[in-house]
Amino acid sequence: MTTTPATRSEHDLLGDRDVPQSAYYGVHTLRAVENFPITGTPIAHYPDLIRALAEIKMAAARTNAELGLLSSERMEAIVAACRDVQGGKLHDHFVVDVIQGGAGTSTNMNANEVIANRALEILGHQRGEYRYLHPNEHVNMSQSTNDVYPSALKLATYHSIFRLVEAMAYLRAAFQRKAVEFRDVLKMGRTQLQDAVPMTLGQEFSTYAVMLAEDEERLKEAALLIREINLGATAIGTGITAHPDYAPLVCRHLAEISGVPVVTAPNLIEATQDCGSFVQLSGVLKRVAVKLSKVCNDLRLLSSGPRAGLGEINLPPRQAGSSIMPGKVNPVIPEVVNQIAFEVIGNDMTVTFAAEAGQLQLNAFEPIIAHSLFKSITHLRQGCLVLADRCVDGITANHEHLAASVRDSIGIVTALNPIIGYANATEVAAEAHRSGKGVAEVVLARGLMTAEALTEALRPETLTQPTLSTLAS
Repeated sequence: MTTTPATRSEHDLLGDRDVPQSAYYGVHTLRAVENFPITGTPIAHYPDLIRALAEIKMAAARTNAELGLLSSERMEAIVAACRDVQGGKLHDHFVVDVIQGGAGTSTNMNANEVIANRALEILGHQRGEYRYLHPNEHVNMSQSTNDVYPSALKLATYHSIFRLVEAMAYLRAAFQRKAVEFRDVLKMGRTQLQDAVPMTLGQEFSTYAVMLAEDEERLKEAALLIREINLGATAIGTGITAHPDYAPLVCRHLAEISGVPVVTAPNLIEATQDCGSFVQLSGVLKRVAVKLSKVCNDLRLLSSGPRAGLGEINLPPRQAGSSIMPGKVNPVIPEVVNQIAFEVIGNDMTVTFAAEAGQLQLNAFEPIIAHSLFKSITHLRQGCLVLADRCVDGITANHEHLAASVRDSIGIVTALNPIIGYANATEVAAEAHRSGKGVAEVVLARGLMTAEALTEALRPETLTQPTLSTLAS
């Protein structure tokens, strides 16, 4: 009976190392795992990135075979291995930490080794028998980490952007349903936390839907920049070691394989060192986060109380709010989305510094850019879904309290300003504030308007939309 050894010996420029025989990765990955015990999060945590790497390796193999550089046998084995990875297999062998030195070289080598060893099995060989099919010579042919890694990052973020857009549209629809439900609920608007003029609760919720719709379009615009890749640039953009026809052909194959309408950058030297598209995307993600956080601030403020706050709306209760105060319920869903927003804003600063820190022909800090972007997109997406399902859908309005706040507010005097004039309106507001009387009561007592005219002026439709009015003569 033959016993399979527990390890196999692999060699690199630093010497020989034993690699677990069960591992599809090799010596370069092993060293990277030892060198970068940073976050404890392997690149397998981001399956979009792993699939993108497999798609690039598949496109490269097909291109190299088409150009007569790679045998059809090896090409077919590499493509089959890549299909396995693309379909979700072997992801647990992508073990290097997401944050790593080397501009992503460890990630690229991890992919090369996993795909090479799976391809060797397909060809009938043992893992590690690289004389038949080599991670660098064959899987990485016509490539460099410096064009593979950023191109993979762009493919991965492209797909994840549109999943975020879908989640934002889902949340937008929830706000729009509430806008319709609350379209006739009159309330006081506020500026600088002071009474302003009346509006409807539906108008207030519709603004949240509009804010999200605007940023869905901004994300789609950012995705257009992400489509531009530098595959074919190899080391610094000169295309050294690649066939002159490689760049356009590999781009065509990659578009067909991935379904992403990628285009080759017009200047590969510029594209290899420039992280501008990542900065642009991160800025849009920050914009989304800022708006979402503002909305959550509003929801927390409007629901504050229940008796000592604004108390205009009720958020659905989701859990006990205190270990010491019985009956307390907190706005935990808006709070968690606020925290996601804070993280995204911080991630944007990280992306900014990492992009700025690039030197000469390469940016070495794309791994932290990748980690930051993936976290921002993933967490924003989950935040949108949770906010819609666990909060917005269950919001109710405190109708009587809202009606009383309009009735008792001094702010409605603004609606009378075009009719009784600014000076009279100011005196009415001052007297109402001083005496505690209502605005309508003071206006009638001063004889500034008839009861009929006052009723017409204070109709909800008049208070919440533009109207034709005449100044008092």
